[in-house]
Amino acid sequence: MKITDVKVRLFKFPPSKVQRKPFFNAILLNKPPKERWMSITEVTTDEEIKGFWIGGNKEIIEGSIKPKIIGEDPLNIERIWMKMYMGGTRKPVAKGEYIAAMSRVDNALWDLAGKILGQPVYKLLGGYTNRVRVYAAGGYYAEGKTIEDLVKEMERNIAEGFTAVKMKVGGWRFGIDMKTDVQRVKAVREAIGNDIDLMVDANNAWNAYEAKRFAKLIEPYHPFWFEEPVHPDDIEGSLEVKASTFIPIASGENEFTHYGFRDLISRRAVDIIQADPNIAGGLTEIRKIAAMADAYHIHFAPHGGHIIGSHAVAAFPNGLIVECYSSKASPYKDPDPPPRIYNDPIEIKNGWIEIPDKPGFGMEIDEKTAEKYEYKPEEQN
Repeated sequence: MKITDVKVRLFKFPPSKVQRKPFFNAILLNKPPKERWMSITEVTTDEEIKGFWIGGNKEIIEGSIKPKIIGEDPLNIERIWMKMYMGGTRKPVAKGEYIAAMSRVDNALWDLAGKILGQPVYKLLGGYTNRVRVYAAGGYYAEGKTIEDLVKEMERNIAEGFTAVKMKVGGWRFGIDMKTDVQRVKAVREAIGNDIDLMVDANNAWNAYEAKRFAKLIEPYHPFWFEEPVHPDDIEGSLEVKASTFIPIASGENEFTHYGFRDLISRRAVDIIQADPNIAGGLTEIRKIAAMADAYHIHFAPHGGHIIGSHAVAAFPNGLIVECYSSKASPYKDPDPPPRIYNDPIEIKNGWIEIPDKPGFGMEIDEKTAEKYEYKPEEQN
């Protein structure tokens, strides 16, 4: 079997009929887009078996990556990864958009491998368990959003069955001071009780001394973890924060490849590694990153969505918990969502996911819907 095509399919949807309010974390303001687009990276073989994954940079994937892997056996995933990374036409790029584009292709190859072999991805990666815990990510800031509004959001997540929730902190760039952030954490803890796990996420908001101060102030509310307290490249700062508090430190969503994670893990700068399968180099790299972390008794809890996250966590003995943005209670979900191009095979029940025994990621494209919304530049001229 050989790879015959690699392409990025673009889809354009009608504008939303509902105007959502902007929301933000410590560093980024999220404004609802005027146009709604999505992409899918698809790998085809000469036996017409296809694998795909969500997202993908069309220019990089079809221009730079595709020529390097056409004709390869799709099950030679390590060989393909290295051809994408080295390739003979460019110097290796250790970080950035090219690695992210590689990640989409790599993940599509794992989906393809699962469909060729008739196995779910988590089993191909390692197959440690099929049942994983999941948390509801949210708790963003928004204009006019009060602490009471934040509490209600967290309570709705719990009512939906989640036993772990995450909220944002570190919003000083948008006028939210540290004292207010401490009050927000306190209010959520008091509302949800001690049996629910509460994560706090600073999105690289602080320097080490500021993060240490904040950690001490929220220790009475025993967070499950303190996420990205300092800048992604500040390993020394992360070590300082980690040494100053009993709260576990989680980080890594902005790092690339197992080479990039080497120092973060070997120096034990974090307690929990959060590599993102869509950024770090795909599941091929996630497998290495998780194994490296396991050698240092560090837990693995990937950043990103619950479909790929559940397969990644289920594969490894140090898999901890899955991030989910699909809570029905989330005020950030599009109230007028675009049509679904693919199915979501994952069901969350009482804060847990049992991965179905379906090949690949268990996803299929609805070609009838896809054809209706697919954007083909040649047809626009």
